[in-house]
Amino acid sequence: MTNKQGYAAYENNRIMTASPAELTLMLYEGAIKFCNIAIVAIEKNDIEKAHNNIMKVENIIEEFQATLDHKYPVAEDFDNVYNYLKQRLFTANVKKDKDILEEVLKHLRTMRDTWKEVMKQAGKQ
Repeated sequence: MTNKQGYAAYENNRIMTASPAELTLMLYEGAIKFCNIAIVAIEKNDIEKAHNNIMKVENIIEEFQATLDHKYPVAEDFDNVYNYLKQRLFTANVKKDKDILEEVLKHLRTMRDTWKEVMKQAGKQ
């Protein structure tokens, strides 16, 4: 087995055994990673790579929206934030504007860090 195959097997196992909270964290991490890749692609004028990675971030945000539990009032707030981020990503993609992506990245990092704190607090209870 090559290193690449071993890593893929490890990642697959990590995902398959993750809790819903850990999967959410992985999605935030992925969105941050793809946003960073898009920023670098724009800096290098690699339009296709920027587009593809912005779309990956949008897809993750759409997954977050699809899994919101609307029986809780806070779900509407998250839905509004996700809609805002998708709108900003659309604009960033059309204009290939890395400043907009930096703004989205800031929001994603804040949300990820908040989620980590929620996980930590839930683990203490």
